[in-house]
Amino acid sequence: MDLSLSPADLKFQQEVRDWVAANFDDELRAKMALSKNGYVDKDSQVAWQKKLASKGWIAPNWPKEYGGPGLSNTQRYILHAELSGAGTPNVAPFGVSMVAPVIMAFGNEAQKKEHLPKILSSEVWWCQGYSEPGAGSDLAGLQMSAVRDGDHYVLNGSKIWTTLAQWADMIFCLVRTSKEGKPQEGISFIVFSMKLPGITVRPLPTLDGPAEGQHEINQVFFENVRVPIKDALIGKENEGWTYAKYLLEFERGNAYAPGLRHMLRKTRKVASKEIDGNEPVIRNPDFARKLALMEMQIDALDMTERRVLSALSAGQNVGPESSMLKCRGSEAQQAITELTLEAAGLYSQPFVQDTVALAGAGANDSSPTPTHALTAAPSYFNYRKTSIYAGSNEIQHNILAKLVLGL
Repeated sequence: MDLSLSPADLKFQQEVRDWVAANFDDELRAKMALSKNGYVDKDSQVAWQKKLASKGWIAPNWPKEYGGPGLSNTQRYILHAELSGAGTPNVAPFGVSMVAPVIMAFGNEAQKKEHLPKILSSEVWWCQGYSEPGAGSDLAGLQMSAVRDGDHYVLNGSKIWTTLAQWADMIFCLVRTSKEGKPQEGISFIVFSMKLPGITVRPLPTLDGPAEGQHEINQVFFENVRVPIKDALIGKENEGWTYAKYLLEFERGNAYAPGLRHMLRKTRKVASKEIDGNEPVIRNPDFARKLALMEMQIDALDMTERRVLSALSAGQNVGPESSMLKCRGSEAQQAITELTLEAAGLYSQPFVQDTVALAGAGANDSSPTPTHALTAAPSYFNYRKTSIYAGSNEIQHNILAKLVLGL
């Protein structure tokens, strides 16, 4: 097992660093400093993704035949590590990383030609319609119906926790097309426009506060929405459960360690500026111990991710390791936001929904919290979700117990 980078990989790493330095401008850096979740407003988000697309790096995992850059496993890891480590905006995963692989694998040629180029160029924004009220971790219990009416499906039901649906042009959805057999056997995977009559998007307020440009989740209602079957249905009817499981492999795909290091640097910044007694918080021995322990955990996670990368480069498949990395990575994200909240101290308390907005350009009032601590509380509350999405950690623990421990 070789965990070191080759001269060619080191050259590519420097290329990425130089590109980030030239393209991650001060305005976007300032917006990211106030982001609670790794995203910015839609215009800035799309502009950044178009920059990546122009370089050929927006979809590093895509095959070359569909417009991918043809990077090696190691180069993809380096690209992700450098972008995450620099604190650049996350690329919205719903198009590039989630629905696109499903369309490539199971869609017909017309669907590939229609959707893949627009995903690659960020011309179209996608959202995901999986969870429903009463069907979250037990996704097979979903009830949103798609009833055939001639050459159309008629959709009725709702989806919940739909991230950034207010921005979306398209949605990929799991719907029930049959009630016969096991619940998993009557599910189909469809894609369609969010602009169709009968679709209503309602925001769901969350504890992290809907700061300007950062409202995140919604419930989407579908009332007699008609979608053409030949355009909407991906693959075969009633085989959507298979495609959904395939998609989840990509939802859990990226490394955590580089982004965690960036998060920890922000924690150190807050702890260096805030005072505990007569000394900065970072000099408090107990807090310094917690920082050191977290850094060691990130180092261990980084080495594990590199071992997985080495196995992939040798042609091996990732097995239950993906579940382990998801658990440890998401738990570390939550732990770091807890440390940041602790470092901010009293300044984490005047948390109101418009705290971040008060720091924006043109604000008439000043925030009660200094800029470096503005996102401490919003990020803490926002990151409570990470142990739930992409397969809850409880489910991941069950996978590990079965596949690793044989229980």
